[in-house]
Amino acid sequence: MNFPELIKFAMPSIIMMIFLSSYTIVDGFFVTHYVGNDALAALNITYPLFGLMLAIGIMFSTGGSALVGKLLGEREDEKARECFSLISLVSVLIAIILPLLLIIFLKPILSFLGADQETYSYGHDYIVIILAFSPAAAIQLLVQSFLVVDSRPRLGLALTICAGVANMILDYVFMGPCNLGITGAAWATVTGYMISAIGGIIYFLFSRRSLYLVLPKFKISWLNQAMLNGSSEMVTNLSSAIITLLFNMFMLYLIGNKGVSAITVILYAQFVMLSFFLGYSMGVAPVFSYHFGAGNKENIKHIRNKSYTFIAIASVIVFIASMASANITGKLFSNGDLEIKELIVRGTYLFSINYLFAGINVFNSSLFTALNDGKTSAIISFMRTLVFIIVFMFAMTAILKVDGLFLSIPFAELATLLATTLFYNRQYKKLEGIMDGTYKLD
Repeated sequence: MNFPELIKFAMPSIIMMIFLSSYTIVDGFFVTHYVGNDALAALNITYPLFGLMLAIGIMFSTGGSALVGKLLGEREDEKARECFSLISLVSVLIAIILPLLLIIFLKPILSFLGADQETYSYGHDYIVIILAFSPAAAIQLLVQSFLVVDSRPRLGLALTICAGVANMILDYVFMGPCNLGITGAAWATVTGYMISAIGGIIYFLFSRRSLYLVLPKFKISWLNQAMLNGSSEMVTNLSSAIITLLFNMFMLYLIGNKGVSAITVILYAQFVMLSFFLGYSMGVAPVFSYHFGAGNKENIKHIRNKSYTFIAIASVIVFIASMASANITGKLFSNGDLEIKELIVRGTYLFSINYLFAGINVFNSSLFTALNDGKTSAIISFMRTLVFIIVFMFAMTAILKVDGLFLSIPFAELATLLATTLFYNRQYKKLEGIMDGTYKLD
């Protein structure tokens, strides 16, 4: 597969991730204009709960897809189907049990997350509906990853577009004419989950390509490997939940709910800007997994090197786009509040520096997941999304206050890139040894 063919193969995943991130920001837009800035702040306060569910779902979907892709590369098609079915079943069961526990203890959890008198009711009404439909969200994540493994990324894109369009239209209908408030945003979101989930279930029940649902064979080693492979993505999303909580706490302390509203918009924008790199990494991951299972070292090297060049160029473009859109974003999401607008614009200018380094970090972590080295991938993610951010968040906020908070992410991304270069070659040589049969992964 040459590089133009690789881009063509990855493009549905890129478009899908951009579209997913776009309808997340549309949610924020309608919530801001139909419910208010406090409701937008409430969405961000509840994000750690959603992030926890997302982390577990992504762990199984990305980690499982890497394992299943490797099995397909080894020509173990029946094992791949049994593994896929087992991972899907376990992921959905967890998505049923865990939300029930969270709902039972929701009141103290929301208070801990920073909900106050203005934001508690908004957050409670929204997150209860989201948690109740967590199984559909888990299936949506599985569908997105495994359709790429099954060489049907366009179908995944089509389902995502249908879900996204429905979500956007229903945001307006439920929060506008129907006047459902924050619950309208939740119902619009879970409708999108259901569209993707039902479409994916129908496909994997009746398809007879490489992957389809069969009677699962319980093998603890498959679950362990899937969880290990996907540990970096789980760490990323759990860390995102923790970092969102810390951002909210810092903003509440320094500015108040207006600060939380501003950082919510900036984090939404980050999701949009990083979606390109997430989509590309997701799109090419099955290719790496397949060639790893087949032992094609040269193909992996070729795709890896071309990817680095592509991502470096794209990083500069994303940085420029973010800087250029700062004022527009501020106007759209401030709802006429000049203080919030100024915070969004200034924060975006400082925050945007991270896009120069983030793309390579996202790809490096995804690469090791695809090559079934979840340990290395998790280390990169842990440094990038938690350790360095916390260090710089506390250190720089103490010196520069709010500006330091915005700059903590760029410094964390740069530190991750520098740290990764110290052990990258050693770990990659180990993986080459596995393909040669001269080294066994820990």
